[in-house]
Amino acid sequence: LHLSIRRQRQMCIRDRFNQVSSIAFLEPVKTQLDNGVPVYYISGGSEEILKISFIFKAGKWHQPSPLIAASANKLMQEGSKNFTSAEIAEGIDQYGAFLDAEFAYDNANVTVYTLSKHLPHVLPFVKEVIAFPAFSEHEFEVYKQNAYEKFKINLEKVSFVAHTAFMEMLLGKNNPYGKKTEAHHFEQLSLEAIKKFHQQHYNFAHTTIIASGKVTEHDLKVLNQQMGRKDLLTPFTPEINHPSITEESSSEKTKHISKDGAMQSAIRIGRVMPNKNHPDYFSLQILTTILGGYFGSRLMKNIREDKGYTYGINAGIMSMQQAAFFYINTEVGVNVTDNALAEIYKEIELLQTVLVSDDELALVKNYILGQVLRSCDGPFNMASLFENVHFFGFNFEYYNNYIEKVKNIDAEELKKLAENYLKKEDLIEVVVGK
Repeated sequence: LHLSIRRQRQMCIRDRFNQVSSIAFLEPVKTQLDNGVPVYYISGGSEEILKISFIFKAGKWHQPSPLIAASANKLMQEGSKNFTSAEIAEGIDQYGAFLDAEFAYDNANVTVYTLSKHLPHVLPFVKEVIAFPAFSEHEFEVYKQNAYEKFKINLEKVSFVAHTAFMEMLLGKNNPYGKKTEAHHFEQLSLEAIKKFHQQHYNFAHTTIIASGKVTEHDLKVLNQQMGRKDLLTPFTPEINHPSITEESSSEKTKHISKDGAMQSAIRIGRVMPNKNHPDYFSLQILTTILGGYFGSRLMKNIREDKGYTYGINAGIMSMQQAAFFYINTEVGVNVTDNALAEIYKEIELLQTVLVSDDELALVKNYILGQVLRSCDGPFNMASLFENVHFFGFNFEYYNNYIEKVKNIDAEELKKLAENYLKKEDLIEVVVGK
């Protein structure tokens, strides 16, 4: 299976010597199951191998309190009404398939990789995981204890403390994206709350299926037979009534947390930014790539290579459906914390005062275009790209528009963006360690 995945190549149209002008994506075809669940499939490749993702509105944004989304996603995999977790694992493994479940800020996924010929045997186990998890009391107690022990270990890590403090300051202490997990949340976590969250959010009435690989009519028929039953739907629409980020984000701009015995300081700098729906988003992605988005970026050259303050530093923009934020992340020696901060702000100021040179801009443009090309290599990767923009209301033209922006942006526009979006007084700074 894994060898077959690696053999899926050369799905992008490119010129070996000239800058890419556009990408010939494999367009997704939309259909639906008998119960109305939408299915998008991208068919391509020479191997009879499939990736099928079941995507639910079950990420952090939708949880009523911390830990619920993560717990539901994890415990779904710990046995069903008809099978133990070991039986599910063995049932999937015997066909050489692979099952993965994960959650993020907005959505949660259950994804299966399998050979087409084994799809009828594998999907019943996937259905058990999604629709009929056991949620046993024993598994819940084991999970909660293990999660709490891991949490206590993380509290000793400057990077973990910095991240949670940064997100809380950035997005608001009551906002699901930014709300910090604390010890009392483990005490309050209940199996009933997890079951309710699963019932409401891992509901086929609110799911999207994205299939990729060499998808055939037979595969779609098998998918419909297993997942197209109307009794898998629950007539419930969860209401989300969270505070707006602009109302709840902190007025506090800096937070320094000392940690006895720390050898390093974790630094997080950033601010709320426009998300993918904003016209400046493409340009800001390019700007942050110059600052800290690749190995040859300005922050890497200065903080890592020239000064030797860190092993790595990066900058970027994280876009969720309800918000987005710019960030700079690094860990430096406690004795050079102040120096590192000064150099970071110096690099930001240079972007605001000095035009990016033609050579640097050409280098970054070629890097970004190369990354876009690599990210669309094969139907599985194209399916991931489609998922990344579909829930924002876009299609593959989004990426060709990005390519066009990369090719045409100039140094003057980048300088104006830095002046408007990277003002020091608008940035949040969190340091944990020193």
